Amino acid sequence: MCVSSNWHFRSGLLTRVQMDMDTVMDVGGSVPPPQPQTTFAPSSSQLPVIQDPSSSNVLTELDRLYEEMRNIVANATQARDPFRDISVKVHIRRPDRDSWTYLGRGLVAQEQSRIVVRAAASRKIMTTFGEDAPLQAEKRGNFVVVGCVEGTRVVSWSFNAQNNSETLRLLASIELTCDSRRFTSNAGQQGAHRRLISRMIKDDRRKRHRRRKETDSLVAALERTGLDTPADQPMAVAEPVAVLQ
Repeated sequence: MCVSSNWHFRSGLLTRVQMDMDTVMDVGGSVPPPQPQTTFAPSSSQLPVIQDPSSSNVLTELDRLYEEMRNIVANATQARDPFRDISVKVHIRRPDRDSWTYLGRGLVAQEQSRIVVRAAASRKIMTTFGEDAPLQAEKRGNFVVVGCVEGTRVVSWSFNAQNNSETLRLLASIELTCDSRRFTSNAGQQGAHRRLISRMIKDDRRKRHRRRKETDSLVAALERTGLDTPADQPMAVAEPVAVLQ
């Protein structure tokens, strides 16, 4: 009796354990597979920003770099060298003269609101060009020719720079410094003033060309008349004259 009851008890226990294992297997098979995780990239609005301590503006990294570059350029502009002296050869053509006269080497400098030309050796002032000066500057090769109107006469200055860059810098300096500021509010009067100066300089140039042409014509006429004695023709020798006692 005791043996059979123990056998039935063990059989029931094994059956229950088997059922529990089947249940666990069924539950394990019904577990859904793991889902892949999705990562989200931060948007541009979530990028780190840098707070500028000197102001209340919020700057991104690119803005900060832009500000640094702008400060570097501004400092470089402020540290630029002042106007350098320009070494030139100075010639002058005085009124009623057709030829140039060499005055020597000079240095062109900008002092306050005028252009000053000094002798390279003695540092004496050769000439100055100030504001509202009635002049006209032209570039001819490496020369800057400045025609100055003095009353009814024209005095011309020629400055021979070392290279084309120095020539352009000299021309720009003279034009910017000596530009007329009396007619800044009236463009018509300013244009008329410039045309008047240009016309006076052209008239002086026309007179010089006429004088040169007349001189050449006179020389050619003298050559045609044969007034000059040829070099190979011997000169006549005077015969001695007897003096009566």
